[in-house]
Amino acid sequence: MLRVANIVGTRPNLVKMAALLRAQRRRGVFAPLLVHTGQHRHPAMAERLFAELELPLPDIALVGGGNGQGSEVGRMVAELERALAGLRPDVVVVVGDVNSTAAGALAAVSLGIPVAHVEAGLRSFDNTMPEERNRVVVDAVSDILFASEASGVANLMREGRPAAAVHHVGNVMIDALVRFRPQARTRNPAAALGVEQPYGVLTLHRPSNVDRPETLGALLNAIGEAARRLPIVFPVHPRTRNRLDACGLGRMLGDLRGLHVVEPQGYFDMLALLERAHVVLTDSGGVQEESTYLGVPCLTLRDTTERPATVSDGTNRIVGTQPERVLAQIERVLDGDRPLPRCPPLWDGRAAERVAAVLAGLAAPRGGRFGLSAVREDVV
Repeated sequence: MLRVANIVGTRPNLVKMAALLRAQRRRGVFAPLLVHTGQHRHPAMAERLFAELELPLPDIALVGGGNGQGSEVGRMVAELERALAGLRPDVVVVVGDVNSTAAGALAAVSLGIPVAHVEAGLRSFDNTMPEERNRVVVDAVSDILFASEASGVANLMREGRPAAAVHHVGNVMIDALVRFRPQARTRNPAAALGVEQPYGVLTLHRPSNVDRPETLGALLNAIGEAARRLPIVFPVHPRTRNRLDACGLGRMLGDLRGLHVVEPQGYFDMLALLERAHVVLTDSGGVQEESTYLGVPCLTLRDTTERPATVSDGTNRIVGTQPERVLAQIERVLDGDRPLPRCPPLWDGRAAERVAAVLAGLAAPRGGRFGLSAVREDVV
């Protein structure tokens, strides 16, 4: 049996890992283990998702915490090294681009354990983003690289990664959406709030958008203007809530008529909100992907995206954060200029099965050793 340590820490990690663990359990060659770093501890960001996504309790749950990227990653690396040394896995699987992803990869490398990165090769080419720094580091130290879209493969090839290490498997985030969409369709959280269709959905959490009061305030004022024409539901990320309270902007939310501020939503409720939305405003990579699959227009409140397939093959438009441009793009959608629903290749609900198939093939014994034990000799 191949002992696989699957490392998670945030809400997007959990959604992707639900598909990966299910695919591993369905094959007879894996002994899957789940390690939670504790990076997200809000009930709606963690505990509720375990129940909705049918995830097992973690084999190991760490404390997490730390101020700033370096501090948080450093603390998690130390804790994960101890955890992995005790678990003795054959391979460590990390997903996405958060601090838990970087810590998991670095801890595994320090112990000589092969690393598989799911969602490899995505690049925004904006090194001011903590997530971009994590992506580059994790891909540099990983042995097996699973790309969700063609741009990821191209980026890895340009960076000199060996072709044998790179696998275009599709998007495991979409696997979870496909599986749980029927349950989500039974929910109608907007109606429970008294919000009728059409409505919009807003999510904000990136440091570039929420850490500077002047940027956050200007964005919220612009979106408040749009909310006079279209009601907008705003599930507030815990990080964003902290910033709003710290800079005194929390009070202004109640003055923005049409903006419906709610607590973070569970997975089913958030999917239900997105699927019924007329337009989505976000700085989240995962929401860009989900709205693309659902065929809902998405306006990304950033100047770049690491997921260009959501633009070229999906329903996403990159609109930046200038209030006038944001308002103009919202008006454009409301006036009927909506992108055609399209979906990138291999976003079909079977990406995790492809990941499991690759790992199972590498697990075949070679000369008395698991293939993964010799993976660095094969691909580096």
